[in-house]
Formats: sequence, C-alpha cells, structure tokens
Amino acid sequence: MVENMEEKGSNSHVKRQKGGMITMPFIFSNEVCEKLAVVGFNTNMISYLTTQLHMPLTKAANTLTNFGGTGSLTPLIGAFVADAYAGRFWTITIASIIYQIGMICLTISAILPQLRPPPCEGEQVCQEANKGQVAILYVSLLLAAIGSGGIRPCVVAFGADQFDETDPKQATKTWKYFNWYYFVMGAAILVAVTVLVYIQDNIGWGWGLGIPTFAMFLSIIAFLIGYPLYRNLDPAGSPFTRLLQVCVAAFRKRKLTMVTDPKLLYENEELDAAISLGGKLLHTKHMKFLDKAAIVTEGDDLKSPNLWRLNTVHRVEELKSVIRMGPIWASGILLITAYAQQNTFSLQQAKSMDRHVTKSFQIPAGSMSVFTIVSMLSTIALYDRLLIPFTRKFTGLDRGITFLHRMGIGFVISVFATLVAGLVEVKRKQAAAAHGLVDKPHTIIPISVFWLVPQYSLHGIAEAFMSIGHLEFFYDQAPESMRSTATALFWTAISVGNYFSTFLVTLVHKFSAGPNGSNWLPDNNLNKGKLEYFYWLITLLQVANLIYYIFCAKMYTFKPIQVHNKGSDSSEEEGVELGNKV
Repeated sequence: MVENMEEKGSNSHVKRQKGGMITMPFIFSNEVCEKLAVVGFNTNMISYLTTQLHMPLTKAANTLTNFGGTGSLTPLIGAFVADAYAGRFWTITIASIIYQIGMICLTISAILPQLRPPPCEGEQVCQEANKGQVAILYVSLLLAAIGSGGIRPCVVAFGADQFDETDPKQATKTWKYFNWYYFVMGAAILVAVTVLVYIQDNIGWGWGLGIPTFAMFLSIIAFLIGYPLYRNLDPAGSPFTRLLQVCVAAFRKRKLTMVTDPKLLYENEELDAAISLGGKLLHTKHMKFLDKAAIVTEGDDLKSPNLWRLNTVHRVEELKSVIRMGPIWASGILLITAYAQQNTFSLQQAKSMDRHVTKSFQIPAGSMSVFTIVSMLSTIALYDRLLIPFTRKFTGLDRGITFLHRMGIGFVISVFATLVAGLVEVKRKQAAAAHGLVDKPHTIIPISVFWLVPQYSLHGIAEAFMSIGHLEFFYDQAPESMRSTATALFWTAISVGNYFSTFLVTLVHKFSAGPNGSNWLPDNNLNKGKLEYFYWLITLLQVANLIYYIFCAKMYTFKPIQVHNKGSDSSEEEGVELGNKV
C-alpha cells in the first residue's frame, strides 16, 4: 500500500498522527450495524423460509448455507477492488450503500403480503412460495451479499491500518485490536439473536428487518463523519497482477540454471517502495522454482524491468507467502461446516423442545445462539485479561501464545461440540419416544431446550480461539499490500465451509434415504431421522482435519521480513523479524 500522498508532503508529521483508537467508534459502528443486519436475519432465517415461505427443511437449510457461502465469497471481489483501485474507505462506503438497498428490498418483501405465500395453520398442507416470490428474496439476498463483500474484508484491515506497525508504541495494539474487533462484533450479534429475533417472532418480520435496515443507514452516516480522522492508505495496484507476473516470469525462465547465491537475485528497493512500507520480505529457500522469476538475464532492464520477465525477490516472496498460507486456510473450512449446523438443524431441534424459562416466557428458538455468543465473548475477555498475562510468563510472547496454537485449541474444542450435539439428539429422541411424540413433529417434546446449551457454548468457545487466530494469521502473514485480500481469505474459508455444509447435507440426505421413506435428515419430521449420525460424521471429519492441521502447522514457515523501526535513523534499528509479529 502507498500511504496517502498528503502524508509524504510537508505536513507529514500532522498526517501521521491520524488513526489510532479515536477512529475505532466510527469503524466499529459500521461493523456493528452490518452484523445486526446479517445476523438479525440469518439467525432466524430458517424460521422465515419454513414458516413464511413454506420451504421444505432441507431446501431451506441449503438456501441458508448457500446465502452464507455467497456472502463470504464476495469479499474476494471487494478486497481486490480495495487493494487495486478504490482503497478501503471508499470500498466500505459504496458497499454499505449497496447493502442498504438489499436490506430495504428484504424488508419490503417481508411487509407486503403479495411477496410471500398465504399463511397456513396447524397440520394443513402449506403453499410453497412461487418463483416470483423466491426471486425477490434471492435478489435482496444477492445485494446484501455483494455489500458484505465490500464491508467484511475491508473493515477488519481498515481498522488495523489505523495502527502504524513500524511504530513500536503501536505495534502491539494491532493484535489487541483483533480481540476487540471480534468482541464488538460478538456484542452486536448478541443483540441480534436476542432483541431482533424476539421482535421477529413476536411482533413481526417487518419490524424485525426494518430496525437493522435503519441501523445500517445510521452506520453509513457515522462512518462518513469519521473520514477526517482516518489514516488512509492508497491502493498499490492489483495484487493479483503482481502474483501472475511472478508466475509468468518464472515460467519463461524455467530452463535457466538457478544461481548459487540468493544475493544475486534481482532486488529493487525503489520499485518495491510502494508495497513494502512496513519492511522488505527476505528470500526463503522454499519453492525455488519461483526464484527463477528474479534471475537477471542479459536482455533485462534493471532500472525499468518488464515485470512479466523479471521480478524482485520481494515480489517473489509475496507469492510464496500466499501459497504457504493455503494449507492453513483450508483447515478452517470444516469448523465452519460444523458451526453452520447451529442455524439449521440445531435450531430445528430447539423448536421441538420445551423453551419455557417461566410459565409466561419462552426463549425464541433463533435466540439459542445467544449461548454461543455469550460463551465466545466470555472466552475473549478471559483470554485477553487472564490467559495472555499467564502464558506470557512462559512463552515470552506479547500475545501469550501464537495464533497457530490458538487455532489448534479451537479445533479441539469444535470436535467436542459436534460430539456432544449427537449425544443430545439421542436424548431428545428418547424423550419423544417416551411420550409417544415420534409421529407428531409439530408437538413440543417435554424436554428442556437447555440440553442444547453445551453444544452451543462449545461452538462459541471454539470460535473465540480458532476464528480470531485465523484472522490474525491472515493479516499477519499476508504481504502488507494484500491485507484486504488476505482478510477476504478468512471469509472465503467461511464461504467454502457453508458450501461444503450444503454439499454434505445434500449427499447425506440422498444416500441415507431408505426404501420405507426413512432418512438421516428427513424434511418434515426430525423425530424419525438420524441427526446424531450426521453430527458424528462431522465429528470424524473434524478429527481427520485436526490431524491435517497439526501437520500443516508444524511444517509452516513464517515470513521473514526486514523491518525498520520508527523513531530512529540508525541502521541498528533495522532487523530481520522471523515469524509472527509479537
């Protein structure tokens, strides 16, 4: 990234004072309202699709995970636009407006009766939404997904940009920022799964969607008001073009003999200045075939090289860094697949159980995820205040443990979450059988919904460890000019996890079907299914994934970067930083 040209002028001292903690309320307000809008609908969407649009359960579950997958895939596009052309501020602003339009359309579709099928009651056969009604829903969701694509990768990176990593006084604030980012996001989700879900269930979907739509409007205003305070970084050109240039140059020179000394490889600090403000990436011994892109030949112009033939070591190492992150990225997919079941089958479990807290008040099924959020927020707070100071004494790291260790802990906890979920489903079906309710899917089973609390809570604890560690990993290990793109990889893992959930549900539904109509995942009567088998299948997949992750983590090489600390012109202040920033 190139810092704003104004920062380089005579007023550079003033401009560099921008950013810092004072910008956080404006940035977080945008993320809070985006989360209110997404989670306020997404958490209870299975109920909306089955009760308002009358979709079959498996179709509704797949619609939900497909929407989640698309909403987490579009950040790649948003990140590319931000890193290459528009910058993060304007990408967030424009994406928020697109999101706002999508939410308005969604709210209108929930208010107007002609945009949904007629209501039905009791055991009567319900009329499913027609193609036109479903199309309006999908267009609204698509606009929301496109908006999310610009907001999600850029808000995280834009917030971290407000802390100058070359300043030792601000460097440690970056990893604290990720904890607080997730904490604020979690608090917004908590409001969504309690207040908004209650409004949706008891007052109406018009109000339940209208409130977050208005909140989104306010967030755009707040974000724009903070513009004079932000530390803005200009885009440094398309990162994908640079990566492609390295590949092409390496292919063109594939027949050349590798140089004996890496110091002979091409370097050009002036050419790389715009993409190495925080430090220059140093040569690594891995993937030597890519190093050929930096071999100087007789026809190469060293002052103004053709980047499709000759690249610097820094640019080659950018590509290596992205490739090295790939296996760790892939390991996060299954955790999201496991987590996705909370808004589909776990919610259907909750709807069939006794949700009364008192005689007159019962918990909305969509609000069960409050236990996930509370456990996640509690874990983040305990992690920040207790675990980090404790582990720091033994590891010597400012952040307590590395993000790779943090992710590993999250994977282990997630395994137990789906294992417990299967055991609770066995308990729920036993209660249904004991009271003769197996054939009555719409009758409440006299078993407390609080039996589901352990699985929801374990998922929250797992997310506090794994997801924040995953986010830290991408931001820290990505080349500095590709941080929006790298943050988008975090959301892409969520996308693939949701799509894999859709694939897995479809596969299990198809191949578990019996000749007498039995199925692990039945459309209309969960009491006759084998949902516990599905949960335990995910558990086994997660165990295999954990083994894969441990292998990848042990083999992973942290990017080496030559940094120059602010506040000193002495060469003694320059050094090589191996591993994560701590």
